[in-house]
Amino acid sequence: MKILFIGDIIGRPGRRAVRELVPALIEDYRIDLVIANCENAAAGFGITREIVEELYRCRIDVLTSGNHIWDKKEVLEFVEDYETLLRPANYPEGAPGFGSVVVPCPSGVQVGVINLAGRVFMRPLDCPFKTAEKEIEKLRRKTKIVLVDMHAEATSEKQAMGWFLDGRVSAVVGTHTHVQTADEQVLPQGTAYMTDVGMTGPFDSIIGTKKDAVLERFLMQMPNKFDVAKGDVRLQGALITVDENTGRSLGIERLSLRIKDSQD
Repeated sequence: MKILFIGDIIGRPGRRAVRELVPALIEDYRIDLVIANCENAAAGFGITREIVEELYRCRIDVLTSGNHIWDKKEVLEFVEDYETLLRPANYPEGAPGFGSVVVPCPSGVQVGVINLAGRVFMRPLDCPFKTAEKEIEKLRRKTKIVLVDMHAEATSEKQAMGWFLDGRVSAVVGTHTHVQTADEQVLPQGTAYMTDVGMTGPFDSIIGTKKDAVLERFLMQMPNKFDVAKGDVRLQGALITVDENTGRSLGIERLSLRIKDSQD
């Protein structure tokens, strides 16, 4: 089976890329399941109910997130209405929302998805490694196919998670930095790994944001407003091939596609 994981969707340009490219990708590659990180989909910060519904209409099956999941306070009103809208599973017990899910594909095969957040240079959440073990034990009762979104800043922490879970999950893919890495591989025990799948949005930018605002922040060290950029819109992600019988990955391919009209 084939699973498409789409890197962090950035604002309206990113949603446009999803809308224009995902249906054709599903048909061309015969994709069974689509997962996307949505935490930047609402003007670069957070998510709204309307955008959740929009992304589902684009044939995305599971939405993962990260540290920006709570940026739009209205999310607290609907986060538990969608089992396939995930926040990191290693938030403390009692936090609203879901950290993992098992979803059926059209073929009848079930796939588990776990969302984790790193702790290096980020909020000190519960241990993602121990949380991963707990969530895997729960999901493996229902399916052999499990994918992990490791939303983290530090490359070393993402790599550590990949090696920690090699042979125990089908794939570990990283999100959060918005910069696609060229280290896609299948680890020795059958876990597909990629440090960061990149971003889906405007590349005439600094990680999706208008360049002038980011440069001013670096130069002056003063707070200012970050707005989503517009030009050179691309969809980035990873296409993962998994053996349905064993849950081991057979391959992982890096994707980076530009939409025809690069202006939003």
